[in-house]
Amino acid sequence: MKSNTKHPYKILVLDDDETVCQSLRYLFIKQGWEVQTLTNPLNAVAFLKNNPADLILLDLNFRVGTDGKEGLGILKEIKSHTKEVPVILFTAWGSMQLAIDGMKLGAADFLTKPWDNENLIAAIRTQLQLRGKNEDRPTSHSSLDAIIGTSETIKAIKEWIVKAAPTDATVLISGESGTGKELVAKAIHDLSKRQDQAFVSVNLGAIPDSLFESELFGHKKGAFTSAVSDREGRFKLAEKGTLFLDEIGDLALASQVKLLRVLQEKTFEPLGGSKPIKTDVRIISATHKDLSDMVVRETFREDLFYRINLLHIHLPALSERREDIPLLVNHFIQQFNATQNKKVKVESHALEWLEKQAYPGNIRQLKNCIERTVLLTAKNSLGIKDFKPHLEAKPGGSNKFPKVGELTLDEMEKTLIANALEFYAGNITDAARSLGITRSALYRRIEKYNINYDA
Repeated sequence: MKSNTKHPYKILVLDDDETVCQSLRYLFIKQGWEVQTLTNPLNAVAFLKNNPADLILLDLNFRVGTDGKEGLGILKEIKSHTKEVPVILFTAWGSMQLAIDGMKLGAADFLTKPWDNENLIAAIRTQLQLRGKNEDRPTSHSSLDAIIGTSETIKAIKEWIVKAAPTDATVLISGESGTGKELVAKAIHDLSKRQDQAFVSVNLGAIPDSLFESELFGHKKGAFTSAVSDREGRFKLAEKGTLFLDEIGDLALASQVKLLRVLQEKTFEPLGGSKPIKTDVRIISATHKDLSDMVVRETFREDLFYRINLLHIHLPALSERREDIPLLVNHFIQQFNATQNKKVKVESHALEWLEKQAYPGNIRQLKNCIERTVLLTAKNSLGIKDFKPHLEAKPGGSNKFPKVGELTLDEMEKTLIANALEFYAGNITDAARSLGITRSALYRRIEKYNINYDA
């Protein structure tokens, strides 16, 4: 993305090393950007008053020391003067704690020296795109239109998707299970410059810790006992495209360290390999958990949180946007009419009733309710009585507890798991939560009891 020649982007480089300034000047001019350099950081705010910049590249360590404190102080001054201009921190004495401190003070990104030209240019482009204007942004797209709703919240989310999509910024999508996080991730991908490349989705909660590296980075033949051939990991499959890391809050701390290293260095090594492979992948993550709270409890790394959370989109629960329920109901009815060759309609009083119901499973639960009702009815007009049984079901079925001797402990566990999976329409996250166990534990039990379920 080269800037318009009439209005080139202005980049200010704050670094006391004249050689670095000259190298960056040459690099940035080739991108069509206007470059200003300043070797005395104490003059930064005064300089900006008369020489506005679109982005600032700030070295953290000047002649005083290498602890980054001087640079953080300058960052604080710059942000008090201008909050809108993005600042990318730049240092040869990098540490993740320094990056975190800088992010808390308002920095947009953090890079280390020696830098990689491609990564540096990509980081700057991302920030310029996020804060620039693009008159060619699409107002309609099939993936965007698939996000059903006209509530103010959904309108704002769609606008944010359109703004975020053209960039390479990492995106964190939060929200309860069943709110449509993967749908949003797919829309971001389909509206991005990577739309013609792969969109690879991986559920991190479903991957055992021991297989994390093999699944994400691949492995070489002989890397472990069952590795009878080379295998490409998800990063390789998503090359030049988008990698969607679903349920990233379920990732073990040891695996978080490995993921962070790849996101920072943009290289990975297959398990059993010795040669680093460069990767060009956009990362979109999703979670139903409160990662900020997990950071406080030290169950999620703070440095990884800032790395994946450059942009944040929160999806509301269905109960928080009830005005969209009639639209969703009619959308699902049309879908199932087409696939089941039916001509079903929903009576107006039933539509009003559905709008008032509780949906702990959110859109996924509503869709499941509509689908079951359409499949099990021979009527063309659906009323409250048709929908009611499919919303009143409880996991576990009957409240009658089996008597001693009727079922073994394993049989009881298998029955309870099967009922939970049926109730939550095969959603592992919701079923595991209702049973009070982890997703990994639930997967092990599904395999143990050979339980079939529809995901």
